[in-house]
Parts: sequence; structure tokens; C-alpha cells
Amino acid sequence: MGCSGNDRQPDIPQPSGMMIQIAAHSNLLTFAAYLVLAGVIAGFLAGVFGIGGGAVIVPVLYQIFGLLHVDETVRMHLAVGSSLAIIVPTSLRSLLSHHRRGAVDLDLLKSFLVPIPLGSVAASLAAASISSAGLRATFAAIAVIFGLKLIFGRHDWRLGDKVPTNPIRFVVAALIGFFSTLIGIGGGVLNNTFMTLYGRPMHQAIATSAGVGALISIPGLVGYVLAGWGDPLLPPLSTGFVNWIAVLVVIPLTLATAPLGVRAAHALDRRRLETGFGCFMLLVAARFAWSLA
Repeated sequence: MGCSGNDRQPDIPQPSGMMIQIAAHSNLLTFAAYLVLAGVIAGFLAGVFGIGGGAVIVPVLYQIFGLLHVDETVRMHLAVGSSLAIIVPTSLRSLLSHHRRGAVDLDLLKSFLVPIPLGSVAASLAAASISSAGLRATFAAIAVIFGLKLIFGRHDWRLGDKVPTNPIRFVVAALIGFFSTLIGIGGGVLNNTFMTLYGRPMHQAIATSAGVGALISIPGLVGYVLAGWGDPLLPPLSTGFVNWIAVLVVIPLTLATAPLGVRAAHALDRRRLETGFGCFMLLVAARFAWSLA
């Protein structure tokens, strides 16, 4: 039987322009709220632990880019690269705050000037050929190791009473730069562990780690820009694996809250702070492990 001119398929309701605008506005507010939260927490932790805040920024940005439907193949790379861009001013601000208190080991930091950037550049080159799943697995593994260390570790654990000289120091510093850049953190967690295992006071390790963050993030930022240059899957306002919307929103917040963290590091019960941050690291690891299932 032929179809008459009156035969019609049932109308399928289509979202109105207002509904689309409301949904877009809601996503934008959620995006902004997450960025504000990430910036405040990351800046505070940068001051407290001498880290760049990447351990907070990377998982939060990964979730935010998911809400914005950024393609999975570049989402983790974009989170890592944007985190490194945010860490640049955060770590410098934290370094200056700690330096005013005379807590930074400048001699040790000077010995890191070559190996840490070298490791950072190597990681940037490697990131271009590592999958999103590979980066998430690496982040999860490091988060588990150092989450457990923060929760169960003791400040009197020692491998020696003096930080090793070269070539051991050079190799360790290069590895700190490599793994920190690969997962978008400022190196504080790794360097704090290295220094305290060789008898350095925790406050000195934290202060020096702020400088390590700068040595990692600056070459890492350049490397991730080049590694993602021209990728068609990147969202608007991205240069390589760096999204400038996220960077420009988060940076002022981290700069404002980093000095608060520095004061807290010298005033609060560090054991409670370490335990809380360790639990956070384990939760992040579980989230990334679940995403790989």
C-alpha cells in the first residue's frame, strides 16, 4: 500500500534553544566551579608540601575535560600539559616564599639545574608516543606508592646521613624530572622523599622542592606544547597539550593560596596533613585504575 500525503512519522520532541542554552550554561558553571576548587587546593598544597599542585590539578582537569567531551585519546595529555603550565608560576611563588624564610638548600638546587630539566625534556618527548591509558596507569602507580608512603612512612627512615654526590645524584634528579613531567606533577613528592631519606629536615626538603617544580615545569610546558602541536582532537584555545582557559583561571588562585600553604607548613600538624594527602592520592589512583578497567 502506498503512503498518502497525510501519512507522517510521529514527531520526536527536539530540545528547544533555551534548553540547550541552560545545559551549556550549567556545564560552564560546573567547569568554573571545578577549576576554582582545583586552583585553591593546588595552591595551598604547593605551599604546604613544596609540590606544584599537579597531584590535584591533573585528576581534576581530566574530569573537567571529560565533562566537556574532549576526546579520550588526548584528554590525559591535555590535563598533564595544562598542569605543568599552571605549576610554573605556582612553584616560583612558593620558592620565593620559602626562600624568604631561609629554608631552601640553594647548593643542592643548583646541582639539579642540568639533570632535572634533562629528564623533563625526555619525558615530554616520550609523552607524544604514550597512550592516554599509559599515562593514567603511570599516574595511578606513582600515586599508590607515595600515598602509602605519606600514610605509613616515618620521618626517621634513612638510607644515609648525606645526600649522595654525582653520579647517583645526577641519575636520581633526572628520574625525578622524567616521572614528574610524565604525569604533570611538580616533583615535590619525589624530591621530598629523596631528601628526607638522606637526613634532610622535612621543611628544607619542602622548600627546595618548590625550586624543583620550576625546573620541571618550564621545560615540561614547552615539551607538551610541541608534543601536541596541531592535533585536531584538541579543544579550542589549546596550544599543543596545554589548554589556556584552564591555565588562566587556575593560576591566579594558586598564586593567591600558595603563601597560605607555606604558613600552614610551619604552623600545622604535618602528620595529619600528610595522612590526609596520602588518602587523597590513593583515591586518585583508584579513580584512574577504574577508568582503565
